[in-house]
Amino acid sequence: MTTDTLTSPASRFDGTREEAERYDRTDPLGFLRDRFVHAEPDLLYLDGNSLGRLPADTPEFVADVIRGGWGRGLIRSWNDWIDWNRQIGDRLAEHVLGARPGEVVLSDSTTVNLYKLAWAALDHAPGRRALVVDADDFPTNRYVAQGLARQRGLELRVVHSDMDRGLDLEGLRAALDDQVALVVLSHVAYRSGALADMAAVNALAREAGALVLWDLSHAAGAVPVRLTEDGADLAVGCTYKYLNGGPGSPAFLYVRRSLQRRLRQPIQGWFGQRDQFAMGPDFDPVETVDRFLTGTPPMLSAAALVPALALTEEAGVDRLRAKGRLLGELAVDLAARRLAPLGFRLASPEDPDRRGSHVTLWHRDAWRICRALADEGVVCDYREPDRLRIGPSPAYTRFTDVWDALERTRRLVESGRHTRLPRAKARIT
Repeated sequence: MTTDTLTSPASRFDGTREEAERYDRTDPLGFLRDRFVHAEPDLLYLDGNSLGRLPADTPEFVADVIRGGWGRGLIRSWNDWIDWNRQIGDRLAEHVLGARPGEVVLSDSTTVNLYKLAWAALDHAPGRRALVVDADDFPTNRYVAQGLARQRGLELRVVHSDMDRGLDLEGLRAALDDQVALVVLSHVAYRSGALADMAAVNALAREAGALVLWDLSHAAGAVPVRLTEDGADLAVGCTYKYLNGGPGSPAFLYVRRSLQRRLRQPIQGWFGQRDQFAMGPDFDPVETVDRFLTGTPPMLSAAALVPALALTEEAGVDRLRAKGRLLGELAVDLAARRLAPLGFRLASPEDPDRRGSHVTLWHRDAWRICRALADEGVVCDYREPDRLRIGPSPAYTRFTDVWDALERTRRLVESGRHTRLPRAKARIT
């Protein structure tokens, strides 16, 4: 493992708060901030990559679905709701994922979708006996892969990517051969924010005859995803981070159109059935991506995505990416100027083109610093080992928020107040 030293070479920033204020005044996405709820105006919220803020229009929209759709319409409202999985999926495809209509649906959780698509991909290649995962990938992805490998008697090949810099293409190439059925990877690494080269990975896998299943949870809504252009086969992701769909909002799945009829899934539910309301005796899946649906969708949770997705569409992912990159560069620059003398080091790729929208810093006391920052009005995140994860969301985070948060961090660590807290770690979700 390597960890980059924080340095501040020739920079576009001068390190002053006045400069951050100038960026805020000229921010083309500044209008979006007031479209979100800020119940604590002084709170510096830098954990949008764990849970996005509540869009201001969401409570009333969901309340109307509850009062009008459920309360007044009752079962009659299903005529309005029944196609939401596909309708919202098509919006995600067009505005967020770079896919085509009919290739994305809203369904279940990320973990369940990952299991469904991984199972389908392995079932599609019964002669291949290996599955490739990244040792540093998000735990649920590794756990699902481990379970499937054990269940099917497959070889689980583990690629050991750099914890801070991300996936090494040559290491992946070495793990691929004609025995590999599936590769499971994240587009943006959950710990470091390292951004994988999707097109290059897909090309390597295709040469070996393997499929790739991408987890887009830390990418969707923050960086441009081009599933069609980059030749992606399969993908899953959540909607409660940069897409601001709310706690536990439904996940999505993507299946390339040419694969849909060739893959079958393990959870054969009635929402994937042809002529659903005929209530036939045997499972006969539809030919479209809807075959990967399972049971009755959670309509109240799905409803929260409607106004949230409208904000992403209005902003445009390219503009969100441009601002998110600049916020990250500011965080790295300020950390180099103010936090490096206090024992912080960069635990993300140095090149902003190789990062998603969050930045990770290493410090031997990162756990206690993260907890103490909460008392200072700064919400960020901790990840093992010894990493402080800073996740500004370009939809509502100001440049002054980043400046103030890092300044509060400097003052906290200089004072030593964080050392009053115990070192024991509580459970973090």
